[in-house]
Amino acid sequence: MMAQNFSCRSHQPEMMDRDAIGFEDFRKCLRDLEMVNVCTLAYRPTLHWLKRALRGDKSRQPVFILDIGSGGGGMLRKIWRWAQRSGRETCLTGVDVNPWSKKSAESVTPPHAPIQYETADIFSFDPDRRADFIISSLFTHHLTDNEVVKFLRWMDRHATQGWFINDLHRHPLPFFLIRYATRLLGFGPMVQHDGPISVARAFTAADWRRFVAEAGIPMKRIRINWFFPFRYCVAGEKA
Repeated sequence: MMAQNFSCRSHQPEMMDRDAIGFEDFRKCLRDLEMVNVCTLAYRPTLHWLKRALRGDKSRQPVFILDIGSGGGGMLRKIWRWAQRSGRETCLTGVDVNPWSKKSAESVTPPHAPIQYETADIFSFDPDRRADFIISSLFTHHLTDNEVVKFLRWMDRHATQGWFINDLHRHPLPFFLIRYATRLLGFGPMVQHDGPISVARAFTAADWRRFVAEAGIPMKRIRINWFFPFRYCVAGEKA
């Protein structure tokens, strides 16, 4: 195997992005990923940001949240359970381009939960469609650099209160940890293959500063923070 170059993003494709993946294999991958997300505290940064964003909101009006690249819906179910405990009403929508995501997420989401799932290309959305908050978790590393810039502009245009990107930090330590941990713990072949590639396709703080500048978003409205273990999160504040 060739030595991995961490100075720039990898362009190696992930198995889960291929059209030929069947539903059962895709669902198994999403289930494995949910376990990985729990073990790596993947939900924590988004929940932390959302709680802070809503801390001063005394209106108690329903909060509309879009989750882009929602996969198996784990992030939205976490938000819904937190909102229940907090007595806050939410309207949650997960959007993913892969139809298997919607089918899989619906199969494990309680029918009474205020969560709906859509299969859509977000760049084909109604330009007038808005949400209070737009989030994405472990989605942007699937995009090319140009698509990341386009996505930043899209989020900033469609979110009325703020947006948040939660993704991996490109670094050799998580690359090798996920590479060997997924094998040792017996995760499926798709997660074993895609896990280290996801890290290699991920980002540094310098990447995010460059993308924000190319998107034309003022840095004074942006916060880029590192979260343990090896995540970079980008928050966009709106007036």
